[in-house]
Amino acid sequence: MPDVVFSVDQSKSMRDQDVPGHNRWHPDVPTVATVRPGDEFRLECREWTDAQIGNNDSANDVRDIDLSRCHMLSGPISIEGAEPGDLLIVDILDLGPVPQQRGDAPGQGWGYTGVFAKNNGGGFLTDYYPDSVKAIWDFHGQMATSRHLPGVRFTGITHPGLFGTAPSADLLQRWNRREQALIDTDPDRVPPLGLPPLADNALAGTATGDAADRIMREGARTVPGRENGGNQDIKNFTRGSRVFCPVFVPGAKLSAGDLHFSQGDGEITFCGAIEMGGFIDFHVDLIKGGMEKYGVTTNPIFMPGNVEPRYSEFLSFVGVSVDHDTDTNYYMDATVAYRRACLNAVEYLKKLGYSGEQAYLILGSAPVEGRISGIVDIPNSCCSLYLPTAIFDFDIRPTQEGPTAEERGRCAVTS
Repeated sequence: MPDVVFSVDQSKSMRDQDVPGHNRWHPDVPTVATVRPGDEFRLECREWTDAQIGNNDSANDVRDIDLSRCHMLSGPISIEGAEPGDLLIVDILDLGPVPQQRGDAPGQGWGYTGVFAKNNGGGFLTDYYPDSVKAIWDFHGQMATSRHLPGVRFTGITHPGLFGTAPSADLLQRWNRREQALIDTDPDRVPPLGLPPLADNALAGTATGDAADRIMREGARTVPGRENGGNQDIKNFTRGSRVFCPVFVPGAKLSAGDLHFSQGDGEITFCGAIEMGGFIDFHVDLIKGGMEKYGVTTNPIFMPGNVEPRYSEFLSFVGVSVDHDTDTNYYMDATVAYRRACLNAVEYLKKLGYSGEQAYLILGSAPVEGRISGIVDIPNSCCSLYLPTAIFDFDIRPTQEGPTAEERGRCAVTS
């Protein structure tokens, strides 16, 4: 087994670990370990909300989640010899739930998918489903089932929702400046257009005193993906993936967290993957001067993993850039098109007996594939959503006889 360079006691908050992690991006978060190019090592990870969600039948915990505490990141890890302008090669060797443990923390034999309330982050379909709901998933080796979504069983495509390098001081300032400018265009919007730095519940790793205060005051929130990678939520960052990350500070300062047992493309409920704590094993190397050599300056590039579920038959749903509720045409808007594809899939699953909320949870957590299918035929972009038919224990394909709507239970809701 690779050396564990960051350990987590799942019975404790990240704040109370012997070596705490961090939940803000800042160049001055102190490194907790150093590895060399060519090394293999393990990070143990806390679930991204610091286990604010419980294994129960109420979604009140999702409704009341404190997003200022998220994400819980393990690290930073310094890579010996890494300098600004290099590319850090990150190989994902293995990852999974907390090994050989059952318990109250997500990842200890179970995980969850949630829909955030519209006034607390929302999701891709928040105007249609503004209230929080939740599904608990039980892990059976590589398989996941949920008492809240009967009739569904699938193989997870495990991956980290978030890993990346630290920003430079200049890059951090650019992030905060441009995101604040976006927020200022509609400062009262619900959900907000962005999340500016917030000292409340900020975790600065092992920093203390004035250094910790500065990190908490200036540090960027970890919700969006940015130039350093970060929270990209790419489901194909699974075992066998190789990612080339830009290096902005000496040592690169690699951090990771937000592990997922499975996810559909887009993670459309925002808390849409099957969230868990667990472990991830990395191998790292360097390409000196790689950012300039390969023109990789604004975002990482990657080679998808070679371990994933083998689903060969799909029922696919199409959406175009038209809001059918208001009969409004948008010009080449792929966001509108993918939203319509998701809504079309939801309406179809409702005919099979699932509630709209259950269908929404399925599309966020199962290994569905989302694609931009057409982006040149004015005025309508076209997106598609591929739903694997084999994840259901009944035939979901259209027939002459029509759908058979059966009782499909219910997901966890708020009281």
